[in-house]
Amino acid sequence: VQLQACGGGLVQPGGSLRLSCAASRSILSINAMTWYRQTPGNQRELVATVDSVGRAHYGTSVLGRFTISRDTAKNMVWLQMSSLRPDDTAVYSCNAHYLVDGRTWADDWGKGTQVTVSS
Repeated sequence: VQLQACGGGLVQPGGSLRLSCAASRSILSINAMTWYRQTPGNQRELVATVDSVGRAHYGTSVLGRFTISRDTAKNMVWLQMSSLRPDDTAVYSCNAHYLVDGRTWADDWGKGTQVTVSS
């Protein structure tokens, strides 16, 4: 699955930003579409995920502030980020997790997009 993520940028604390992730095939066949983020020297952190039936789960640090959504007709996933804080600054990446041939799990990644929260 090819993924193309975009929408990052510079935003002031308290502001909002929406990230987009376009998939090259039907996201209904993908077990989970997930946004991760990472800062230099730190481990990758799960931000939000949506499974093949539309159930969403969030990392505790973004719960109540971020919303993941999808459009299965357009094969798009979005991450709406609100009440942004400086510690949300990171490179955000889109991930597709799915079964190959019904047996082997695969992970595909889109190119990360930088989000910087600063005044």
